[in-house]
Amino acid sequence: MLPLTQFLKLAAGGAIVALTAANHIAPEMIQNLGPVGPNEPILTTVGSKQVIAFYVPGSGTCAIQAVVWDRNDADAASAARVRVSLNPGQTAHIDSAENKSLSLQCGAYAETLAVIDTEQQFASNLTKQTGRN
Repeated sequence: MLPLTQFLKLAAGGAIVALTAANHIAPEMIQNLGPVGPNEPILTTVGSKQVIAFYVPGSGTCAIQAVVWDRNDADAASAARVRVSLNPGQTAHIDSAENKSLSLQCGAYAETLAVIDTEQQFASNLTKQTGRN
């Protein structure tokens, strides 16, 4: 059995290879915004970047791995990996140079990971706050 760190490195590397091949086959990548369970991929774009993200639950947290690369980079030479551990309810943001943002949120009890719409969330919070007055 592979140690967790080796498994995650292999998964991230395999994801880059698979998505690079898929990028040659189909110009538009399939999107999966979640919520997803452990080791299931979030597939999306942010600005001109492709993103694949997944998580592994551990000690009540979401250990997130995300790989980000330029959509026009056929060799994925621009790929960068981001790792972050979130408590349930916490959010991580991936920003692009085009002022686009992707927000990933760890679900309750670290059972899911999903892309959330922060603009809608902020508007909802403003509505709730003004409703209290």
